[in-house]
Amino acid sequence: MKDDRQVEGLLRELAPQVIGLLVRKHGQFDACEDAVQEALLSAAQQWPVQGIPDSPKSWLATVASRRLVDEWRSESARRRREENSALMEPAGAGATATVSGSDDTLTVLFLCCHPSLSAPSQLALTLRAVGGLTTGEIANAFLVPESTLAQRISRAKQTIKKAGAEFVLPPAAELAERLRVVLQVLYLIFNEGYTTSGGPDLHRADLTAEAIRLTRLLRRLMPDEDEVTGLLALMLLTDARRAARAGDDGSLVPLAEQDRSRWNAEMIAEGVSLVSGALEAGPVGPYQVQAAIAAVHDEAPTATGTDWSQILALYDVLEKVSPGPVVTLNRAVAVAEVNGPEAGLELLATLDDDSRMNQTHRLDSVRGHLLELAGGTGAAREAYLRAAAKTASEPEKQYLTRRAERLG
Repeated sequence: MKDDRQVEGLLRELAPQVIGLLVRKHGQFDACEDAVQEALLSAAQQWPVQGIPDSPKSWLATVASRRLVDEWRSESARRRREENSALMEPAGAGATATVSGSDDTLTVLFLCCHPSLSAPSQLALTLRAVGGLTTGEIANAFLVPESTLAQRISRAKQTIKKAGAEFVLPPAAELAERLRVVLQVLYLIFNEGYTTSGGPDLHRADLTAEAIRLTRLLRRLMPDEDEVTGLLALMLLTDARRAARAGDDGSLVPLAEQDRSRWNAEMIAEGVSLVSGALEAGPVGPYQVQAAIAAVHDEAPTATGTDWSQILALYDVLEKVSPGPVVTLNRAVAVAEVNGPEAGLELLATLDDDSRMNQTHRLDSVRGHLLELAGGTGAAREAYLRAAAKTASEPEKQYLTRRAERLG
């Protein structure tokens, strides 16, 4: 089992590096990525039995290159290559943005988060090409058929080709905006793992771990980007509570009722250190502020000992830095804790006509909580039931239903 985990970790680390080697040599990201996936599968089957080769990266590159050559020998592939000869050619080094410590992994990550792709396509392609996950593993994580996920990845690579994307880092003028997309994709991967959007599981530890691993890698490649550090801190400070977030039966345990002795003190200490350093470095971004909020929660010895005034002040900053309905929703909870549930409900009412909140259960869930605090038992029960009807997560549905039943 230990050898299997060692092989799995090594393959995930090497996957984007080998893709980079092949694309720089042959061009055509789509074909190279497919070939590397086949090489990874072969390695996953052979290495645990035969042992890890002396040069695993070279082994993967050799096997993937053979797969690529075999594919290109076919007449149909030759015709496709002629038709698409101008697409995905490696660009000269002079076109790349200068990033200290950058390597092909960073280039692959930015390419997978190309702005021409939809968010689901960015997620899937990032997890496969950079995370080294198989199509089946990604499909299981997002509760879709493997064939659907495979088509999504195939369409994503074709979209990148049609967009004329080159295998280089974005120009310096575009780097900040493209980095924002990369961070958003990594955060979405983490969130899907921490609060699974559908199915019987409350969380997917494999996805949260992969999001943290990739964000650590991104920070190593871009150490001067404080928002990368902020995102890593936010993930660590949030994931530190995961063990206490579920009961023995897998049921959801809300933050206020969690056994804080089960929180991961090592992760909290690292997260606090990271966000403290990032906040001292210069202008703050949304991930840094969210990490600071998470740190206040994690450092409170008890739920009643939480410094809600500080949290509200941080949400005031976050609303200025990155306004949006989710920020308002979370800020309403802090407002209720500081100024009373009626004040929180008044703020929530500003979201009633926001179309972005129509498809989520979060608004009704928070409204039910604040109505319960305000003594509106009947209205709270109705809000919980509306929220339960909207969520596809079985643990959340059960939790909300129980809250409603408790109110009669």
